[in-house]
Amino acid sequence: MQPKNLKRLLRALERQGLDVTYNDRTYSVRLVNSPDAPVAEVLLPEDFPVEAKALKQLANLASVRHPSGGCVCRACATPDFHPGDAGVAIGSVVETVGQVIPGAVGSDINCGMRLHVVDLTIEEFLAKRDQFVERMKGDYFFGTRDVTMTAQTMRSLFQYGVPGWLDAMLDQPTGSVVKSNLSQLAQESERIFLGGSMNGDWKLAPEELVPDAGLVRDGGLATIGGGNHFVEVQRVDKVENRTLAHAWGVREGQLAFMIHSGSRNVGKYIGGMWRDKAKATWQKGLKYPDSQIFPLSTYSHPELVASYLQAEATAANYAFVNRLLLAELLRLRLREVYKDVEAPLVYDLPHNITLPEGQGWVTRKGACPAHLGQPVIIPGSMGAYSYLMVGRGNPAFCNSASHGAGRIRSRFDLNRRGASQSEAELGLTGVDCITLREERRIEEAPAAYKPIQSVIDVQVEAEMVDVVARLSPVLTFKA
Repeated sequence: MQPKNLKRLLRALERQGLDVTYNDRTYSVRLVNSPDAPVAEVLLPEDFPVEAKALKQLANLASVRHPSGGCVCRACATPDFHPGDAGVAIGSVVETVGQVIPGAVGSDINCGMRLHVVDLTIEEFLAKRDQFVERMKGDYFFGTRDVTMTAQTMRSLFQYGVPGWLDAMLDQPTGSVVKSNLSQLAQESERIFLGGSMNGDWKLAPEELVPDAGLVRDGGLATIGGGNHFVEVQRVDKVENRTLAHAWGVREGQLAFMIHSGSRNVGKYIGGMWRDKAKATWQKGLKYPDSQIFPLSTYSHPELVASYLQAEATAANYAFVNRLLLAELLRLRLREVYKDVEAPLVYDLPHNITLPEGQGWVTRKGACPAHLGQPVIIPGSMGAYSYLMVGRGNPAFCNSASHGAGRIRSRFDLNRRGASQSEAELGLTGVDCITLREERRIEEAPAAYKPIQSVIDVQVEAEMVDVVARLSPVLTFKA
């Protein structure tokens, strides 16, 4: 079944310089003036709007080619596809050969998802909800958390990620982590994508976070961040794949907590620096690309490509530890309030990152890896279901899946018009959102997001992922 007014839509897109075709829920797009670029494919449910700006951004990204050599050889987008603020559409996936594209990852390097399960019933949780929430508000909003580290621990964190941080903590524990079960954290590192460790270099981190000696009190670690980032308490509502759920320690009726955060100010520092460096290395006298997306080529600047990938890995290591600490603060508070709870990790995976895959590298922007048998976490809005999935390793979509439902209304639109809408119109009826700023509830209201069920269904039908379990929201922390 075709979308309504398809011919009119395609003609309108052509007037904007896009060559677009449609077949079986998939839009194929390329810039009219870039016939040599790969055709980018976008999988969308039939009732979803097609945003010309996002299509133009994806077509621009697919056409990125360095004059010294290097190109995009494949491009696609997941169903949470929507325009990005920095010129790259959210949900974009590109495979490159001979080049990397710092701007395709952006500033929130290794933004990702983390999921734990908790052997508490909803009734047990709600009986002490207020006590738990007050303690978490202190940690997440009022700065009562203590994530003090030695200079050596910070260096190890940036260099080696979770394993480096753990080794240093075992030698000299500091902050709230002295109360943690470090052996549990070590065992759980196997359930983090890449073991929570990439090839970083502490010398590429912000100088103030890696002093020669002393203690570091980093105000960014263990913080949620703005935008669509969150920490959410959920209930395992339904298990679809009992074999995998059992293997992953997931059962119906459990509580869960899901964390969505990334590399915070470290990612902004590294991502911004390398977007500027890529532009600065553009060959003098050559016209800038219309998209203002600048790649780095292995042919002309192999040392810069290697340095960028190591810098990105440095920020990624920080993000892995940031999510771990957000989870550990919550787990410690659960143990204080509800006593003997283990709250094991199910999985932690990135969705803004460059990885060596395919013929060169695959860069995902708001899309997560979905390799065969790998856990995949896809959240809905704070008023909708979230899903624990398993990857099918579909090469047609570069072994990827969506990282959420995708926005349908901008934060500006919600701030401008949302305050005049009712709770029901915003989808906020019954939503338990813990925040210090009322505008955050409105900006992130369920009405801002596409229907998660359609996003899940179309990916299951396309054999990108399968459902393992469905989770319903209980309460959400928004910074």
